[in-house]
Amino acid sequence: MVQFPHSRTPSLTPDSKQTPNLLILLLKSACFSSVNLYSGALFIEKALDWNMYSGIVGILILTALTTIGGGLTAVIYTDTLQTAIMLIGAAIVAGKSMVKIGGWQGLMDTYRSAIPNVTYEGTTCGYPRDDAFTILRDPVSGDIPWPGFFLGQFPSSTWYWCADQIMVQRVLAAKSLSHAQSALVFAGYLKLLPLLLMVVPGMVARALFPDTIGCATEETCMAFCNSKASCSNLAYPELVLTIMPTGLKGIMIAVMLAALMSDLTSIFNSASTLFTIDVWPQFRKTADTRELLVVGRLFVVLMTVISVLWIPLLEVLQGGQLFVYIQSVSAYLAPPIAAVYLLAITCTWINETGAFYGLCTGTVVGIIRMIMEFSYSQPRCGLEDTRPVVVTLHYMYFAIIGFWTTALTTLLVSKLTTPPDPEHLVNTTVWTRTIKASKFEGIEQEVPQETVQLSDVNVEDEKTEQPEEPTPYYKKAYYWICGFSDISTEEEQPVIRINNIYQSRTMKWLTRAASASIVAAGFTMYIVFSTGTDL
Repeated sequence: MVQFPHSRTPSLTPDSKQTPNLLILLLKSACFSSVNLYSGALFIEKALDWNMYSGIVGILILTALTTIGGGLTAVIYTDTLQTAIMLIGAAIVAGKSMVKIGGWQGLMDTYRSAIPNVTYEGTTCGYPRDDAFTILRDPVSGDIPWPGFFLGQFPSSTWYWCADQIMVQRVLAAKSLSHAQSALVFAGYLKLLPLLLMVVPGMVARALFPDTIGCATEETCMAFCNSKASCSNLAYPELVLTIMPTGLKGIMIAVMLAALMSDLTSIFNSASTLFTIDVWPQFRKTADTRELLVVGRLFVVLMTVISVLWIPLLEVLQGGQLFVYIQSVSAYLAPPIAAVYLLAITCTWINETGAFYGLCTGTVVGIIRMIMEFSYSQPRCGLEDTRPVVVTLHYMYFAIIGFWTTALTTLLVSKLTTPPDPEHLVNTTVWTRTIKASKFEGIEQEVPQETVQLSDVNVEDEKTEQPEEPTPYYKKAYYWICGFSDISTEEEQPVIRINNIYQSRTMKWLTRAASASIVAAGFTMYIVFSTGTDL
């Protein structure tokens, strides 16, 4: 994504293309990695009665062994295995929870009457929402307003699915275009399941435990989960530990840890790749492969330290609802990336200067809103909210403002500066994707397939055989941690440079049909769960 504007005007400001990378790294540090650590520690604390930071250390050790020792290959294999484990475990919990509460009708009846015994007199604090079974809610009073959901959640989803390094890295690792598209389609199908495997069990927990998970006063919430605002973060762990038999409890603990490790390994690996490939070479242009490997490992350590240091702040900021915290931070920082990404592939006169200033403007606006929200404490239920309007404005609505602020700034600055040359637009936008480079003079023709070397080390063709001395164990451990054992200075593995991406007509139509079916299934779920009709 970041190379799009830069490839059109490569002579302007080469270093400005690092702005999206730094913004993405900020998103990963302040949002996803710390949230994963915190949520995992909460589950371990609840299930095993450990100290929170002991749980964090345990999670980090397991994650570090996978990320540092195996790299992307290990991450992909572990993610594949853990996906199957998580689906099976989540399906078991969902099934048993629905049996426990008496099916869908039992859930609706129990949920609507799940009022905590202790609440603030004269208020509706702790009462279930009337629109709890409706996805698209009132645009003013709803906690998920439907205009904000469609228009404000769109930038965050665009960033996550189209520009986030975790997704892009895996797509680029595919063997072919068909494999990449098929994987995305499969991921889209998996994304339909959280409503049934995660949201519904969470509602079951709220219905079964109104005095704890649905606590209404600061005193009762503090007594159960040490949070004044809400105990909804413990809904799923409490459900698992209550309704599951002893053997399945251990399996579900493994499932939860697998889910957390899967996220953390993906975040750490993608973030370290982004830093070592795009950011570090700007400071060390002569860095060789070994140096990049060491820097990548050290950056994982730095990400870990930042994530752990952010957790005490996260305990205060997230207000008892980690999901809302994740969505709000994404709504403040992701829209600038989504706006530039969409403009880069749809608008032919966007240049790097416009993208740079658009990203800076949108990021500053988002950070200001984030700081203001964290500076003003949300009043407890039943009290008047006297915070400024810019703070009380729903984060989904603010995401719309951030998105269009970035887009308009990018368009305006691009219009006022040097437009991109036509030859730099070849294969970079939806309008110029079919233009051949040979149409322009001075553009080189496609080169035949060739092999390139992975290392910068020049190896002599002829080598004298010498007896190998045994490597000390401490050196072997050092090489393994830094990944040096994968680098051979004697036999370089060639990499085929693919210039043409071929896709058969059958696979093209199959992936398109599958994508259309996902869209249809999504709209169907929105309609079914937003009509207010009892199922």
